[in-house]
Amino acid sequence: MLHAIEALVIPFLESLYSTAGYAGVVVAMALESACIPIPSELILPLAGWAVARELHEPLTGAMWSFWPAVVAGVVGNTLGSLIAYAVGSAGGRPLLERYGRYVLISTHDLDLAERWFARWGDATVFFTRMLPVVRTFISLPAGIARMPLGRFLLFSILGAVPWTIALVFAGRTLGDNWLAVREALSGLDYLIAAIVVALVGVFLWRHLRR
Repeated sequence: MLHAIEALVIPFLESLYSTAGYAGVVVAMALESACIPIPSELILPLAGWAVARELHEPLTGAMWSFWPAVVAGVVGNTLGSLIAYAVGSAGGRPLLERYGRYVLISTHDLDLAERWFARWGDATVFFTRMLPVVRTFISLPAGIARMPLGRFLLFSILGAVPWTIALVFAGRTLGDNWLAVREALSGLDYLIAAIVVALVGVFLWRHLRR
């Protein structure tokens, strides 16, 4: 499944970068952070590989450079996160309060989520920004729980910076072998996905039992 996705995503990213340069990184990371599963483990190392090859960057007319690629990644991450947060904040809770019972989500569950983000939201957003899979979707529940926007933005950016630097650096360092980054993290993808599925299973079991 992952290989099939990558076979579609990589040509798309290469075309986007050759046409839009750093703006392409912003667009790709915005999509990824707005709950569209384009792996940042492909987006950012590919930008690092462009740096390593000293490719022409169409916006500046210069060669691709490390720090502008990092800034583009963080900006894109922030824009996409704001979109997902806004969707969750504006429509998420009212929609779930009305229809959540059909997927076993009660008002009590929403209140618990709000209390969780009120107490642990800073750490949750910060650390999940450095985790594959979860980082793509965390903005939506943060918006649904109405986490204060300023805190959400601050800790989202703080978490995105080291993740972005690490992946762009890995792509630049590995050069032609940049896909090794994705391969190295694929095991973590499966582990996190398994944990998420297990947690959903526990949630469903407890609610069905009631």
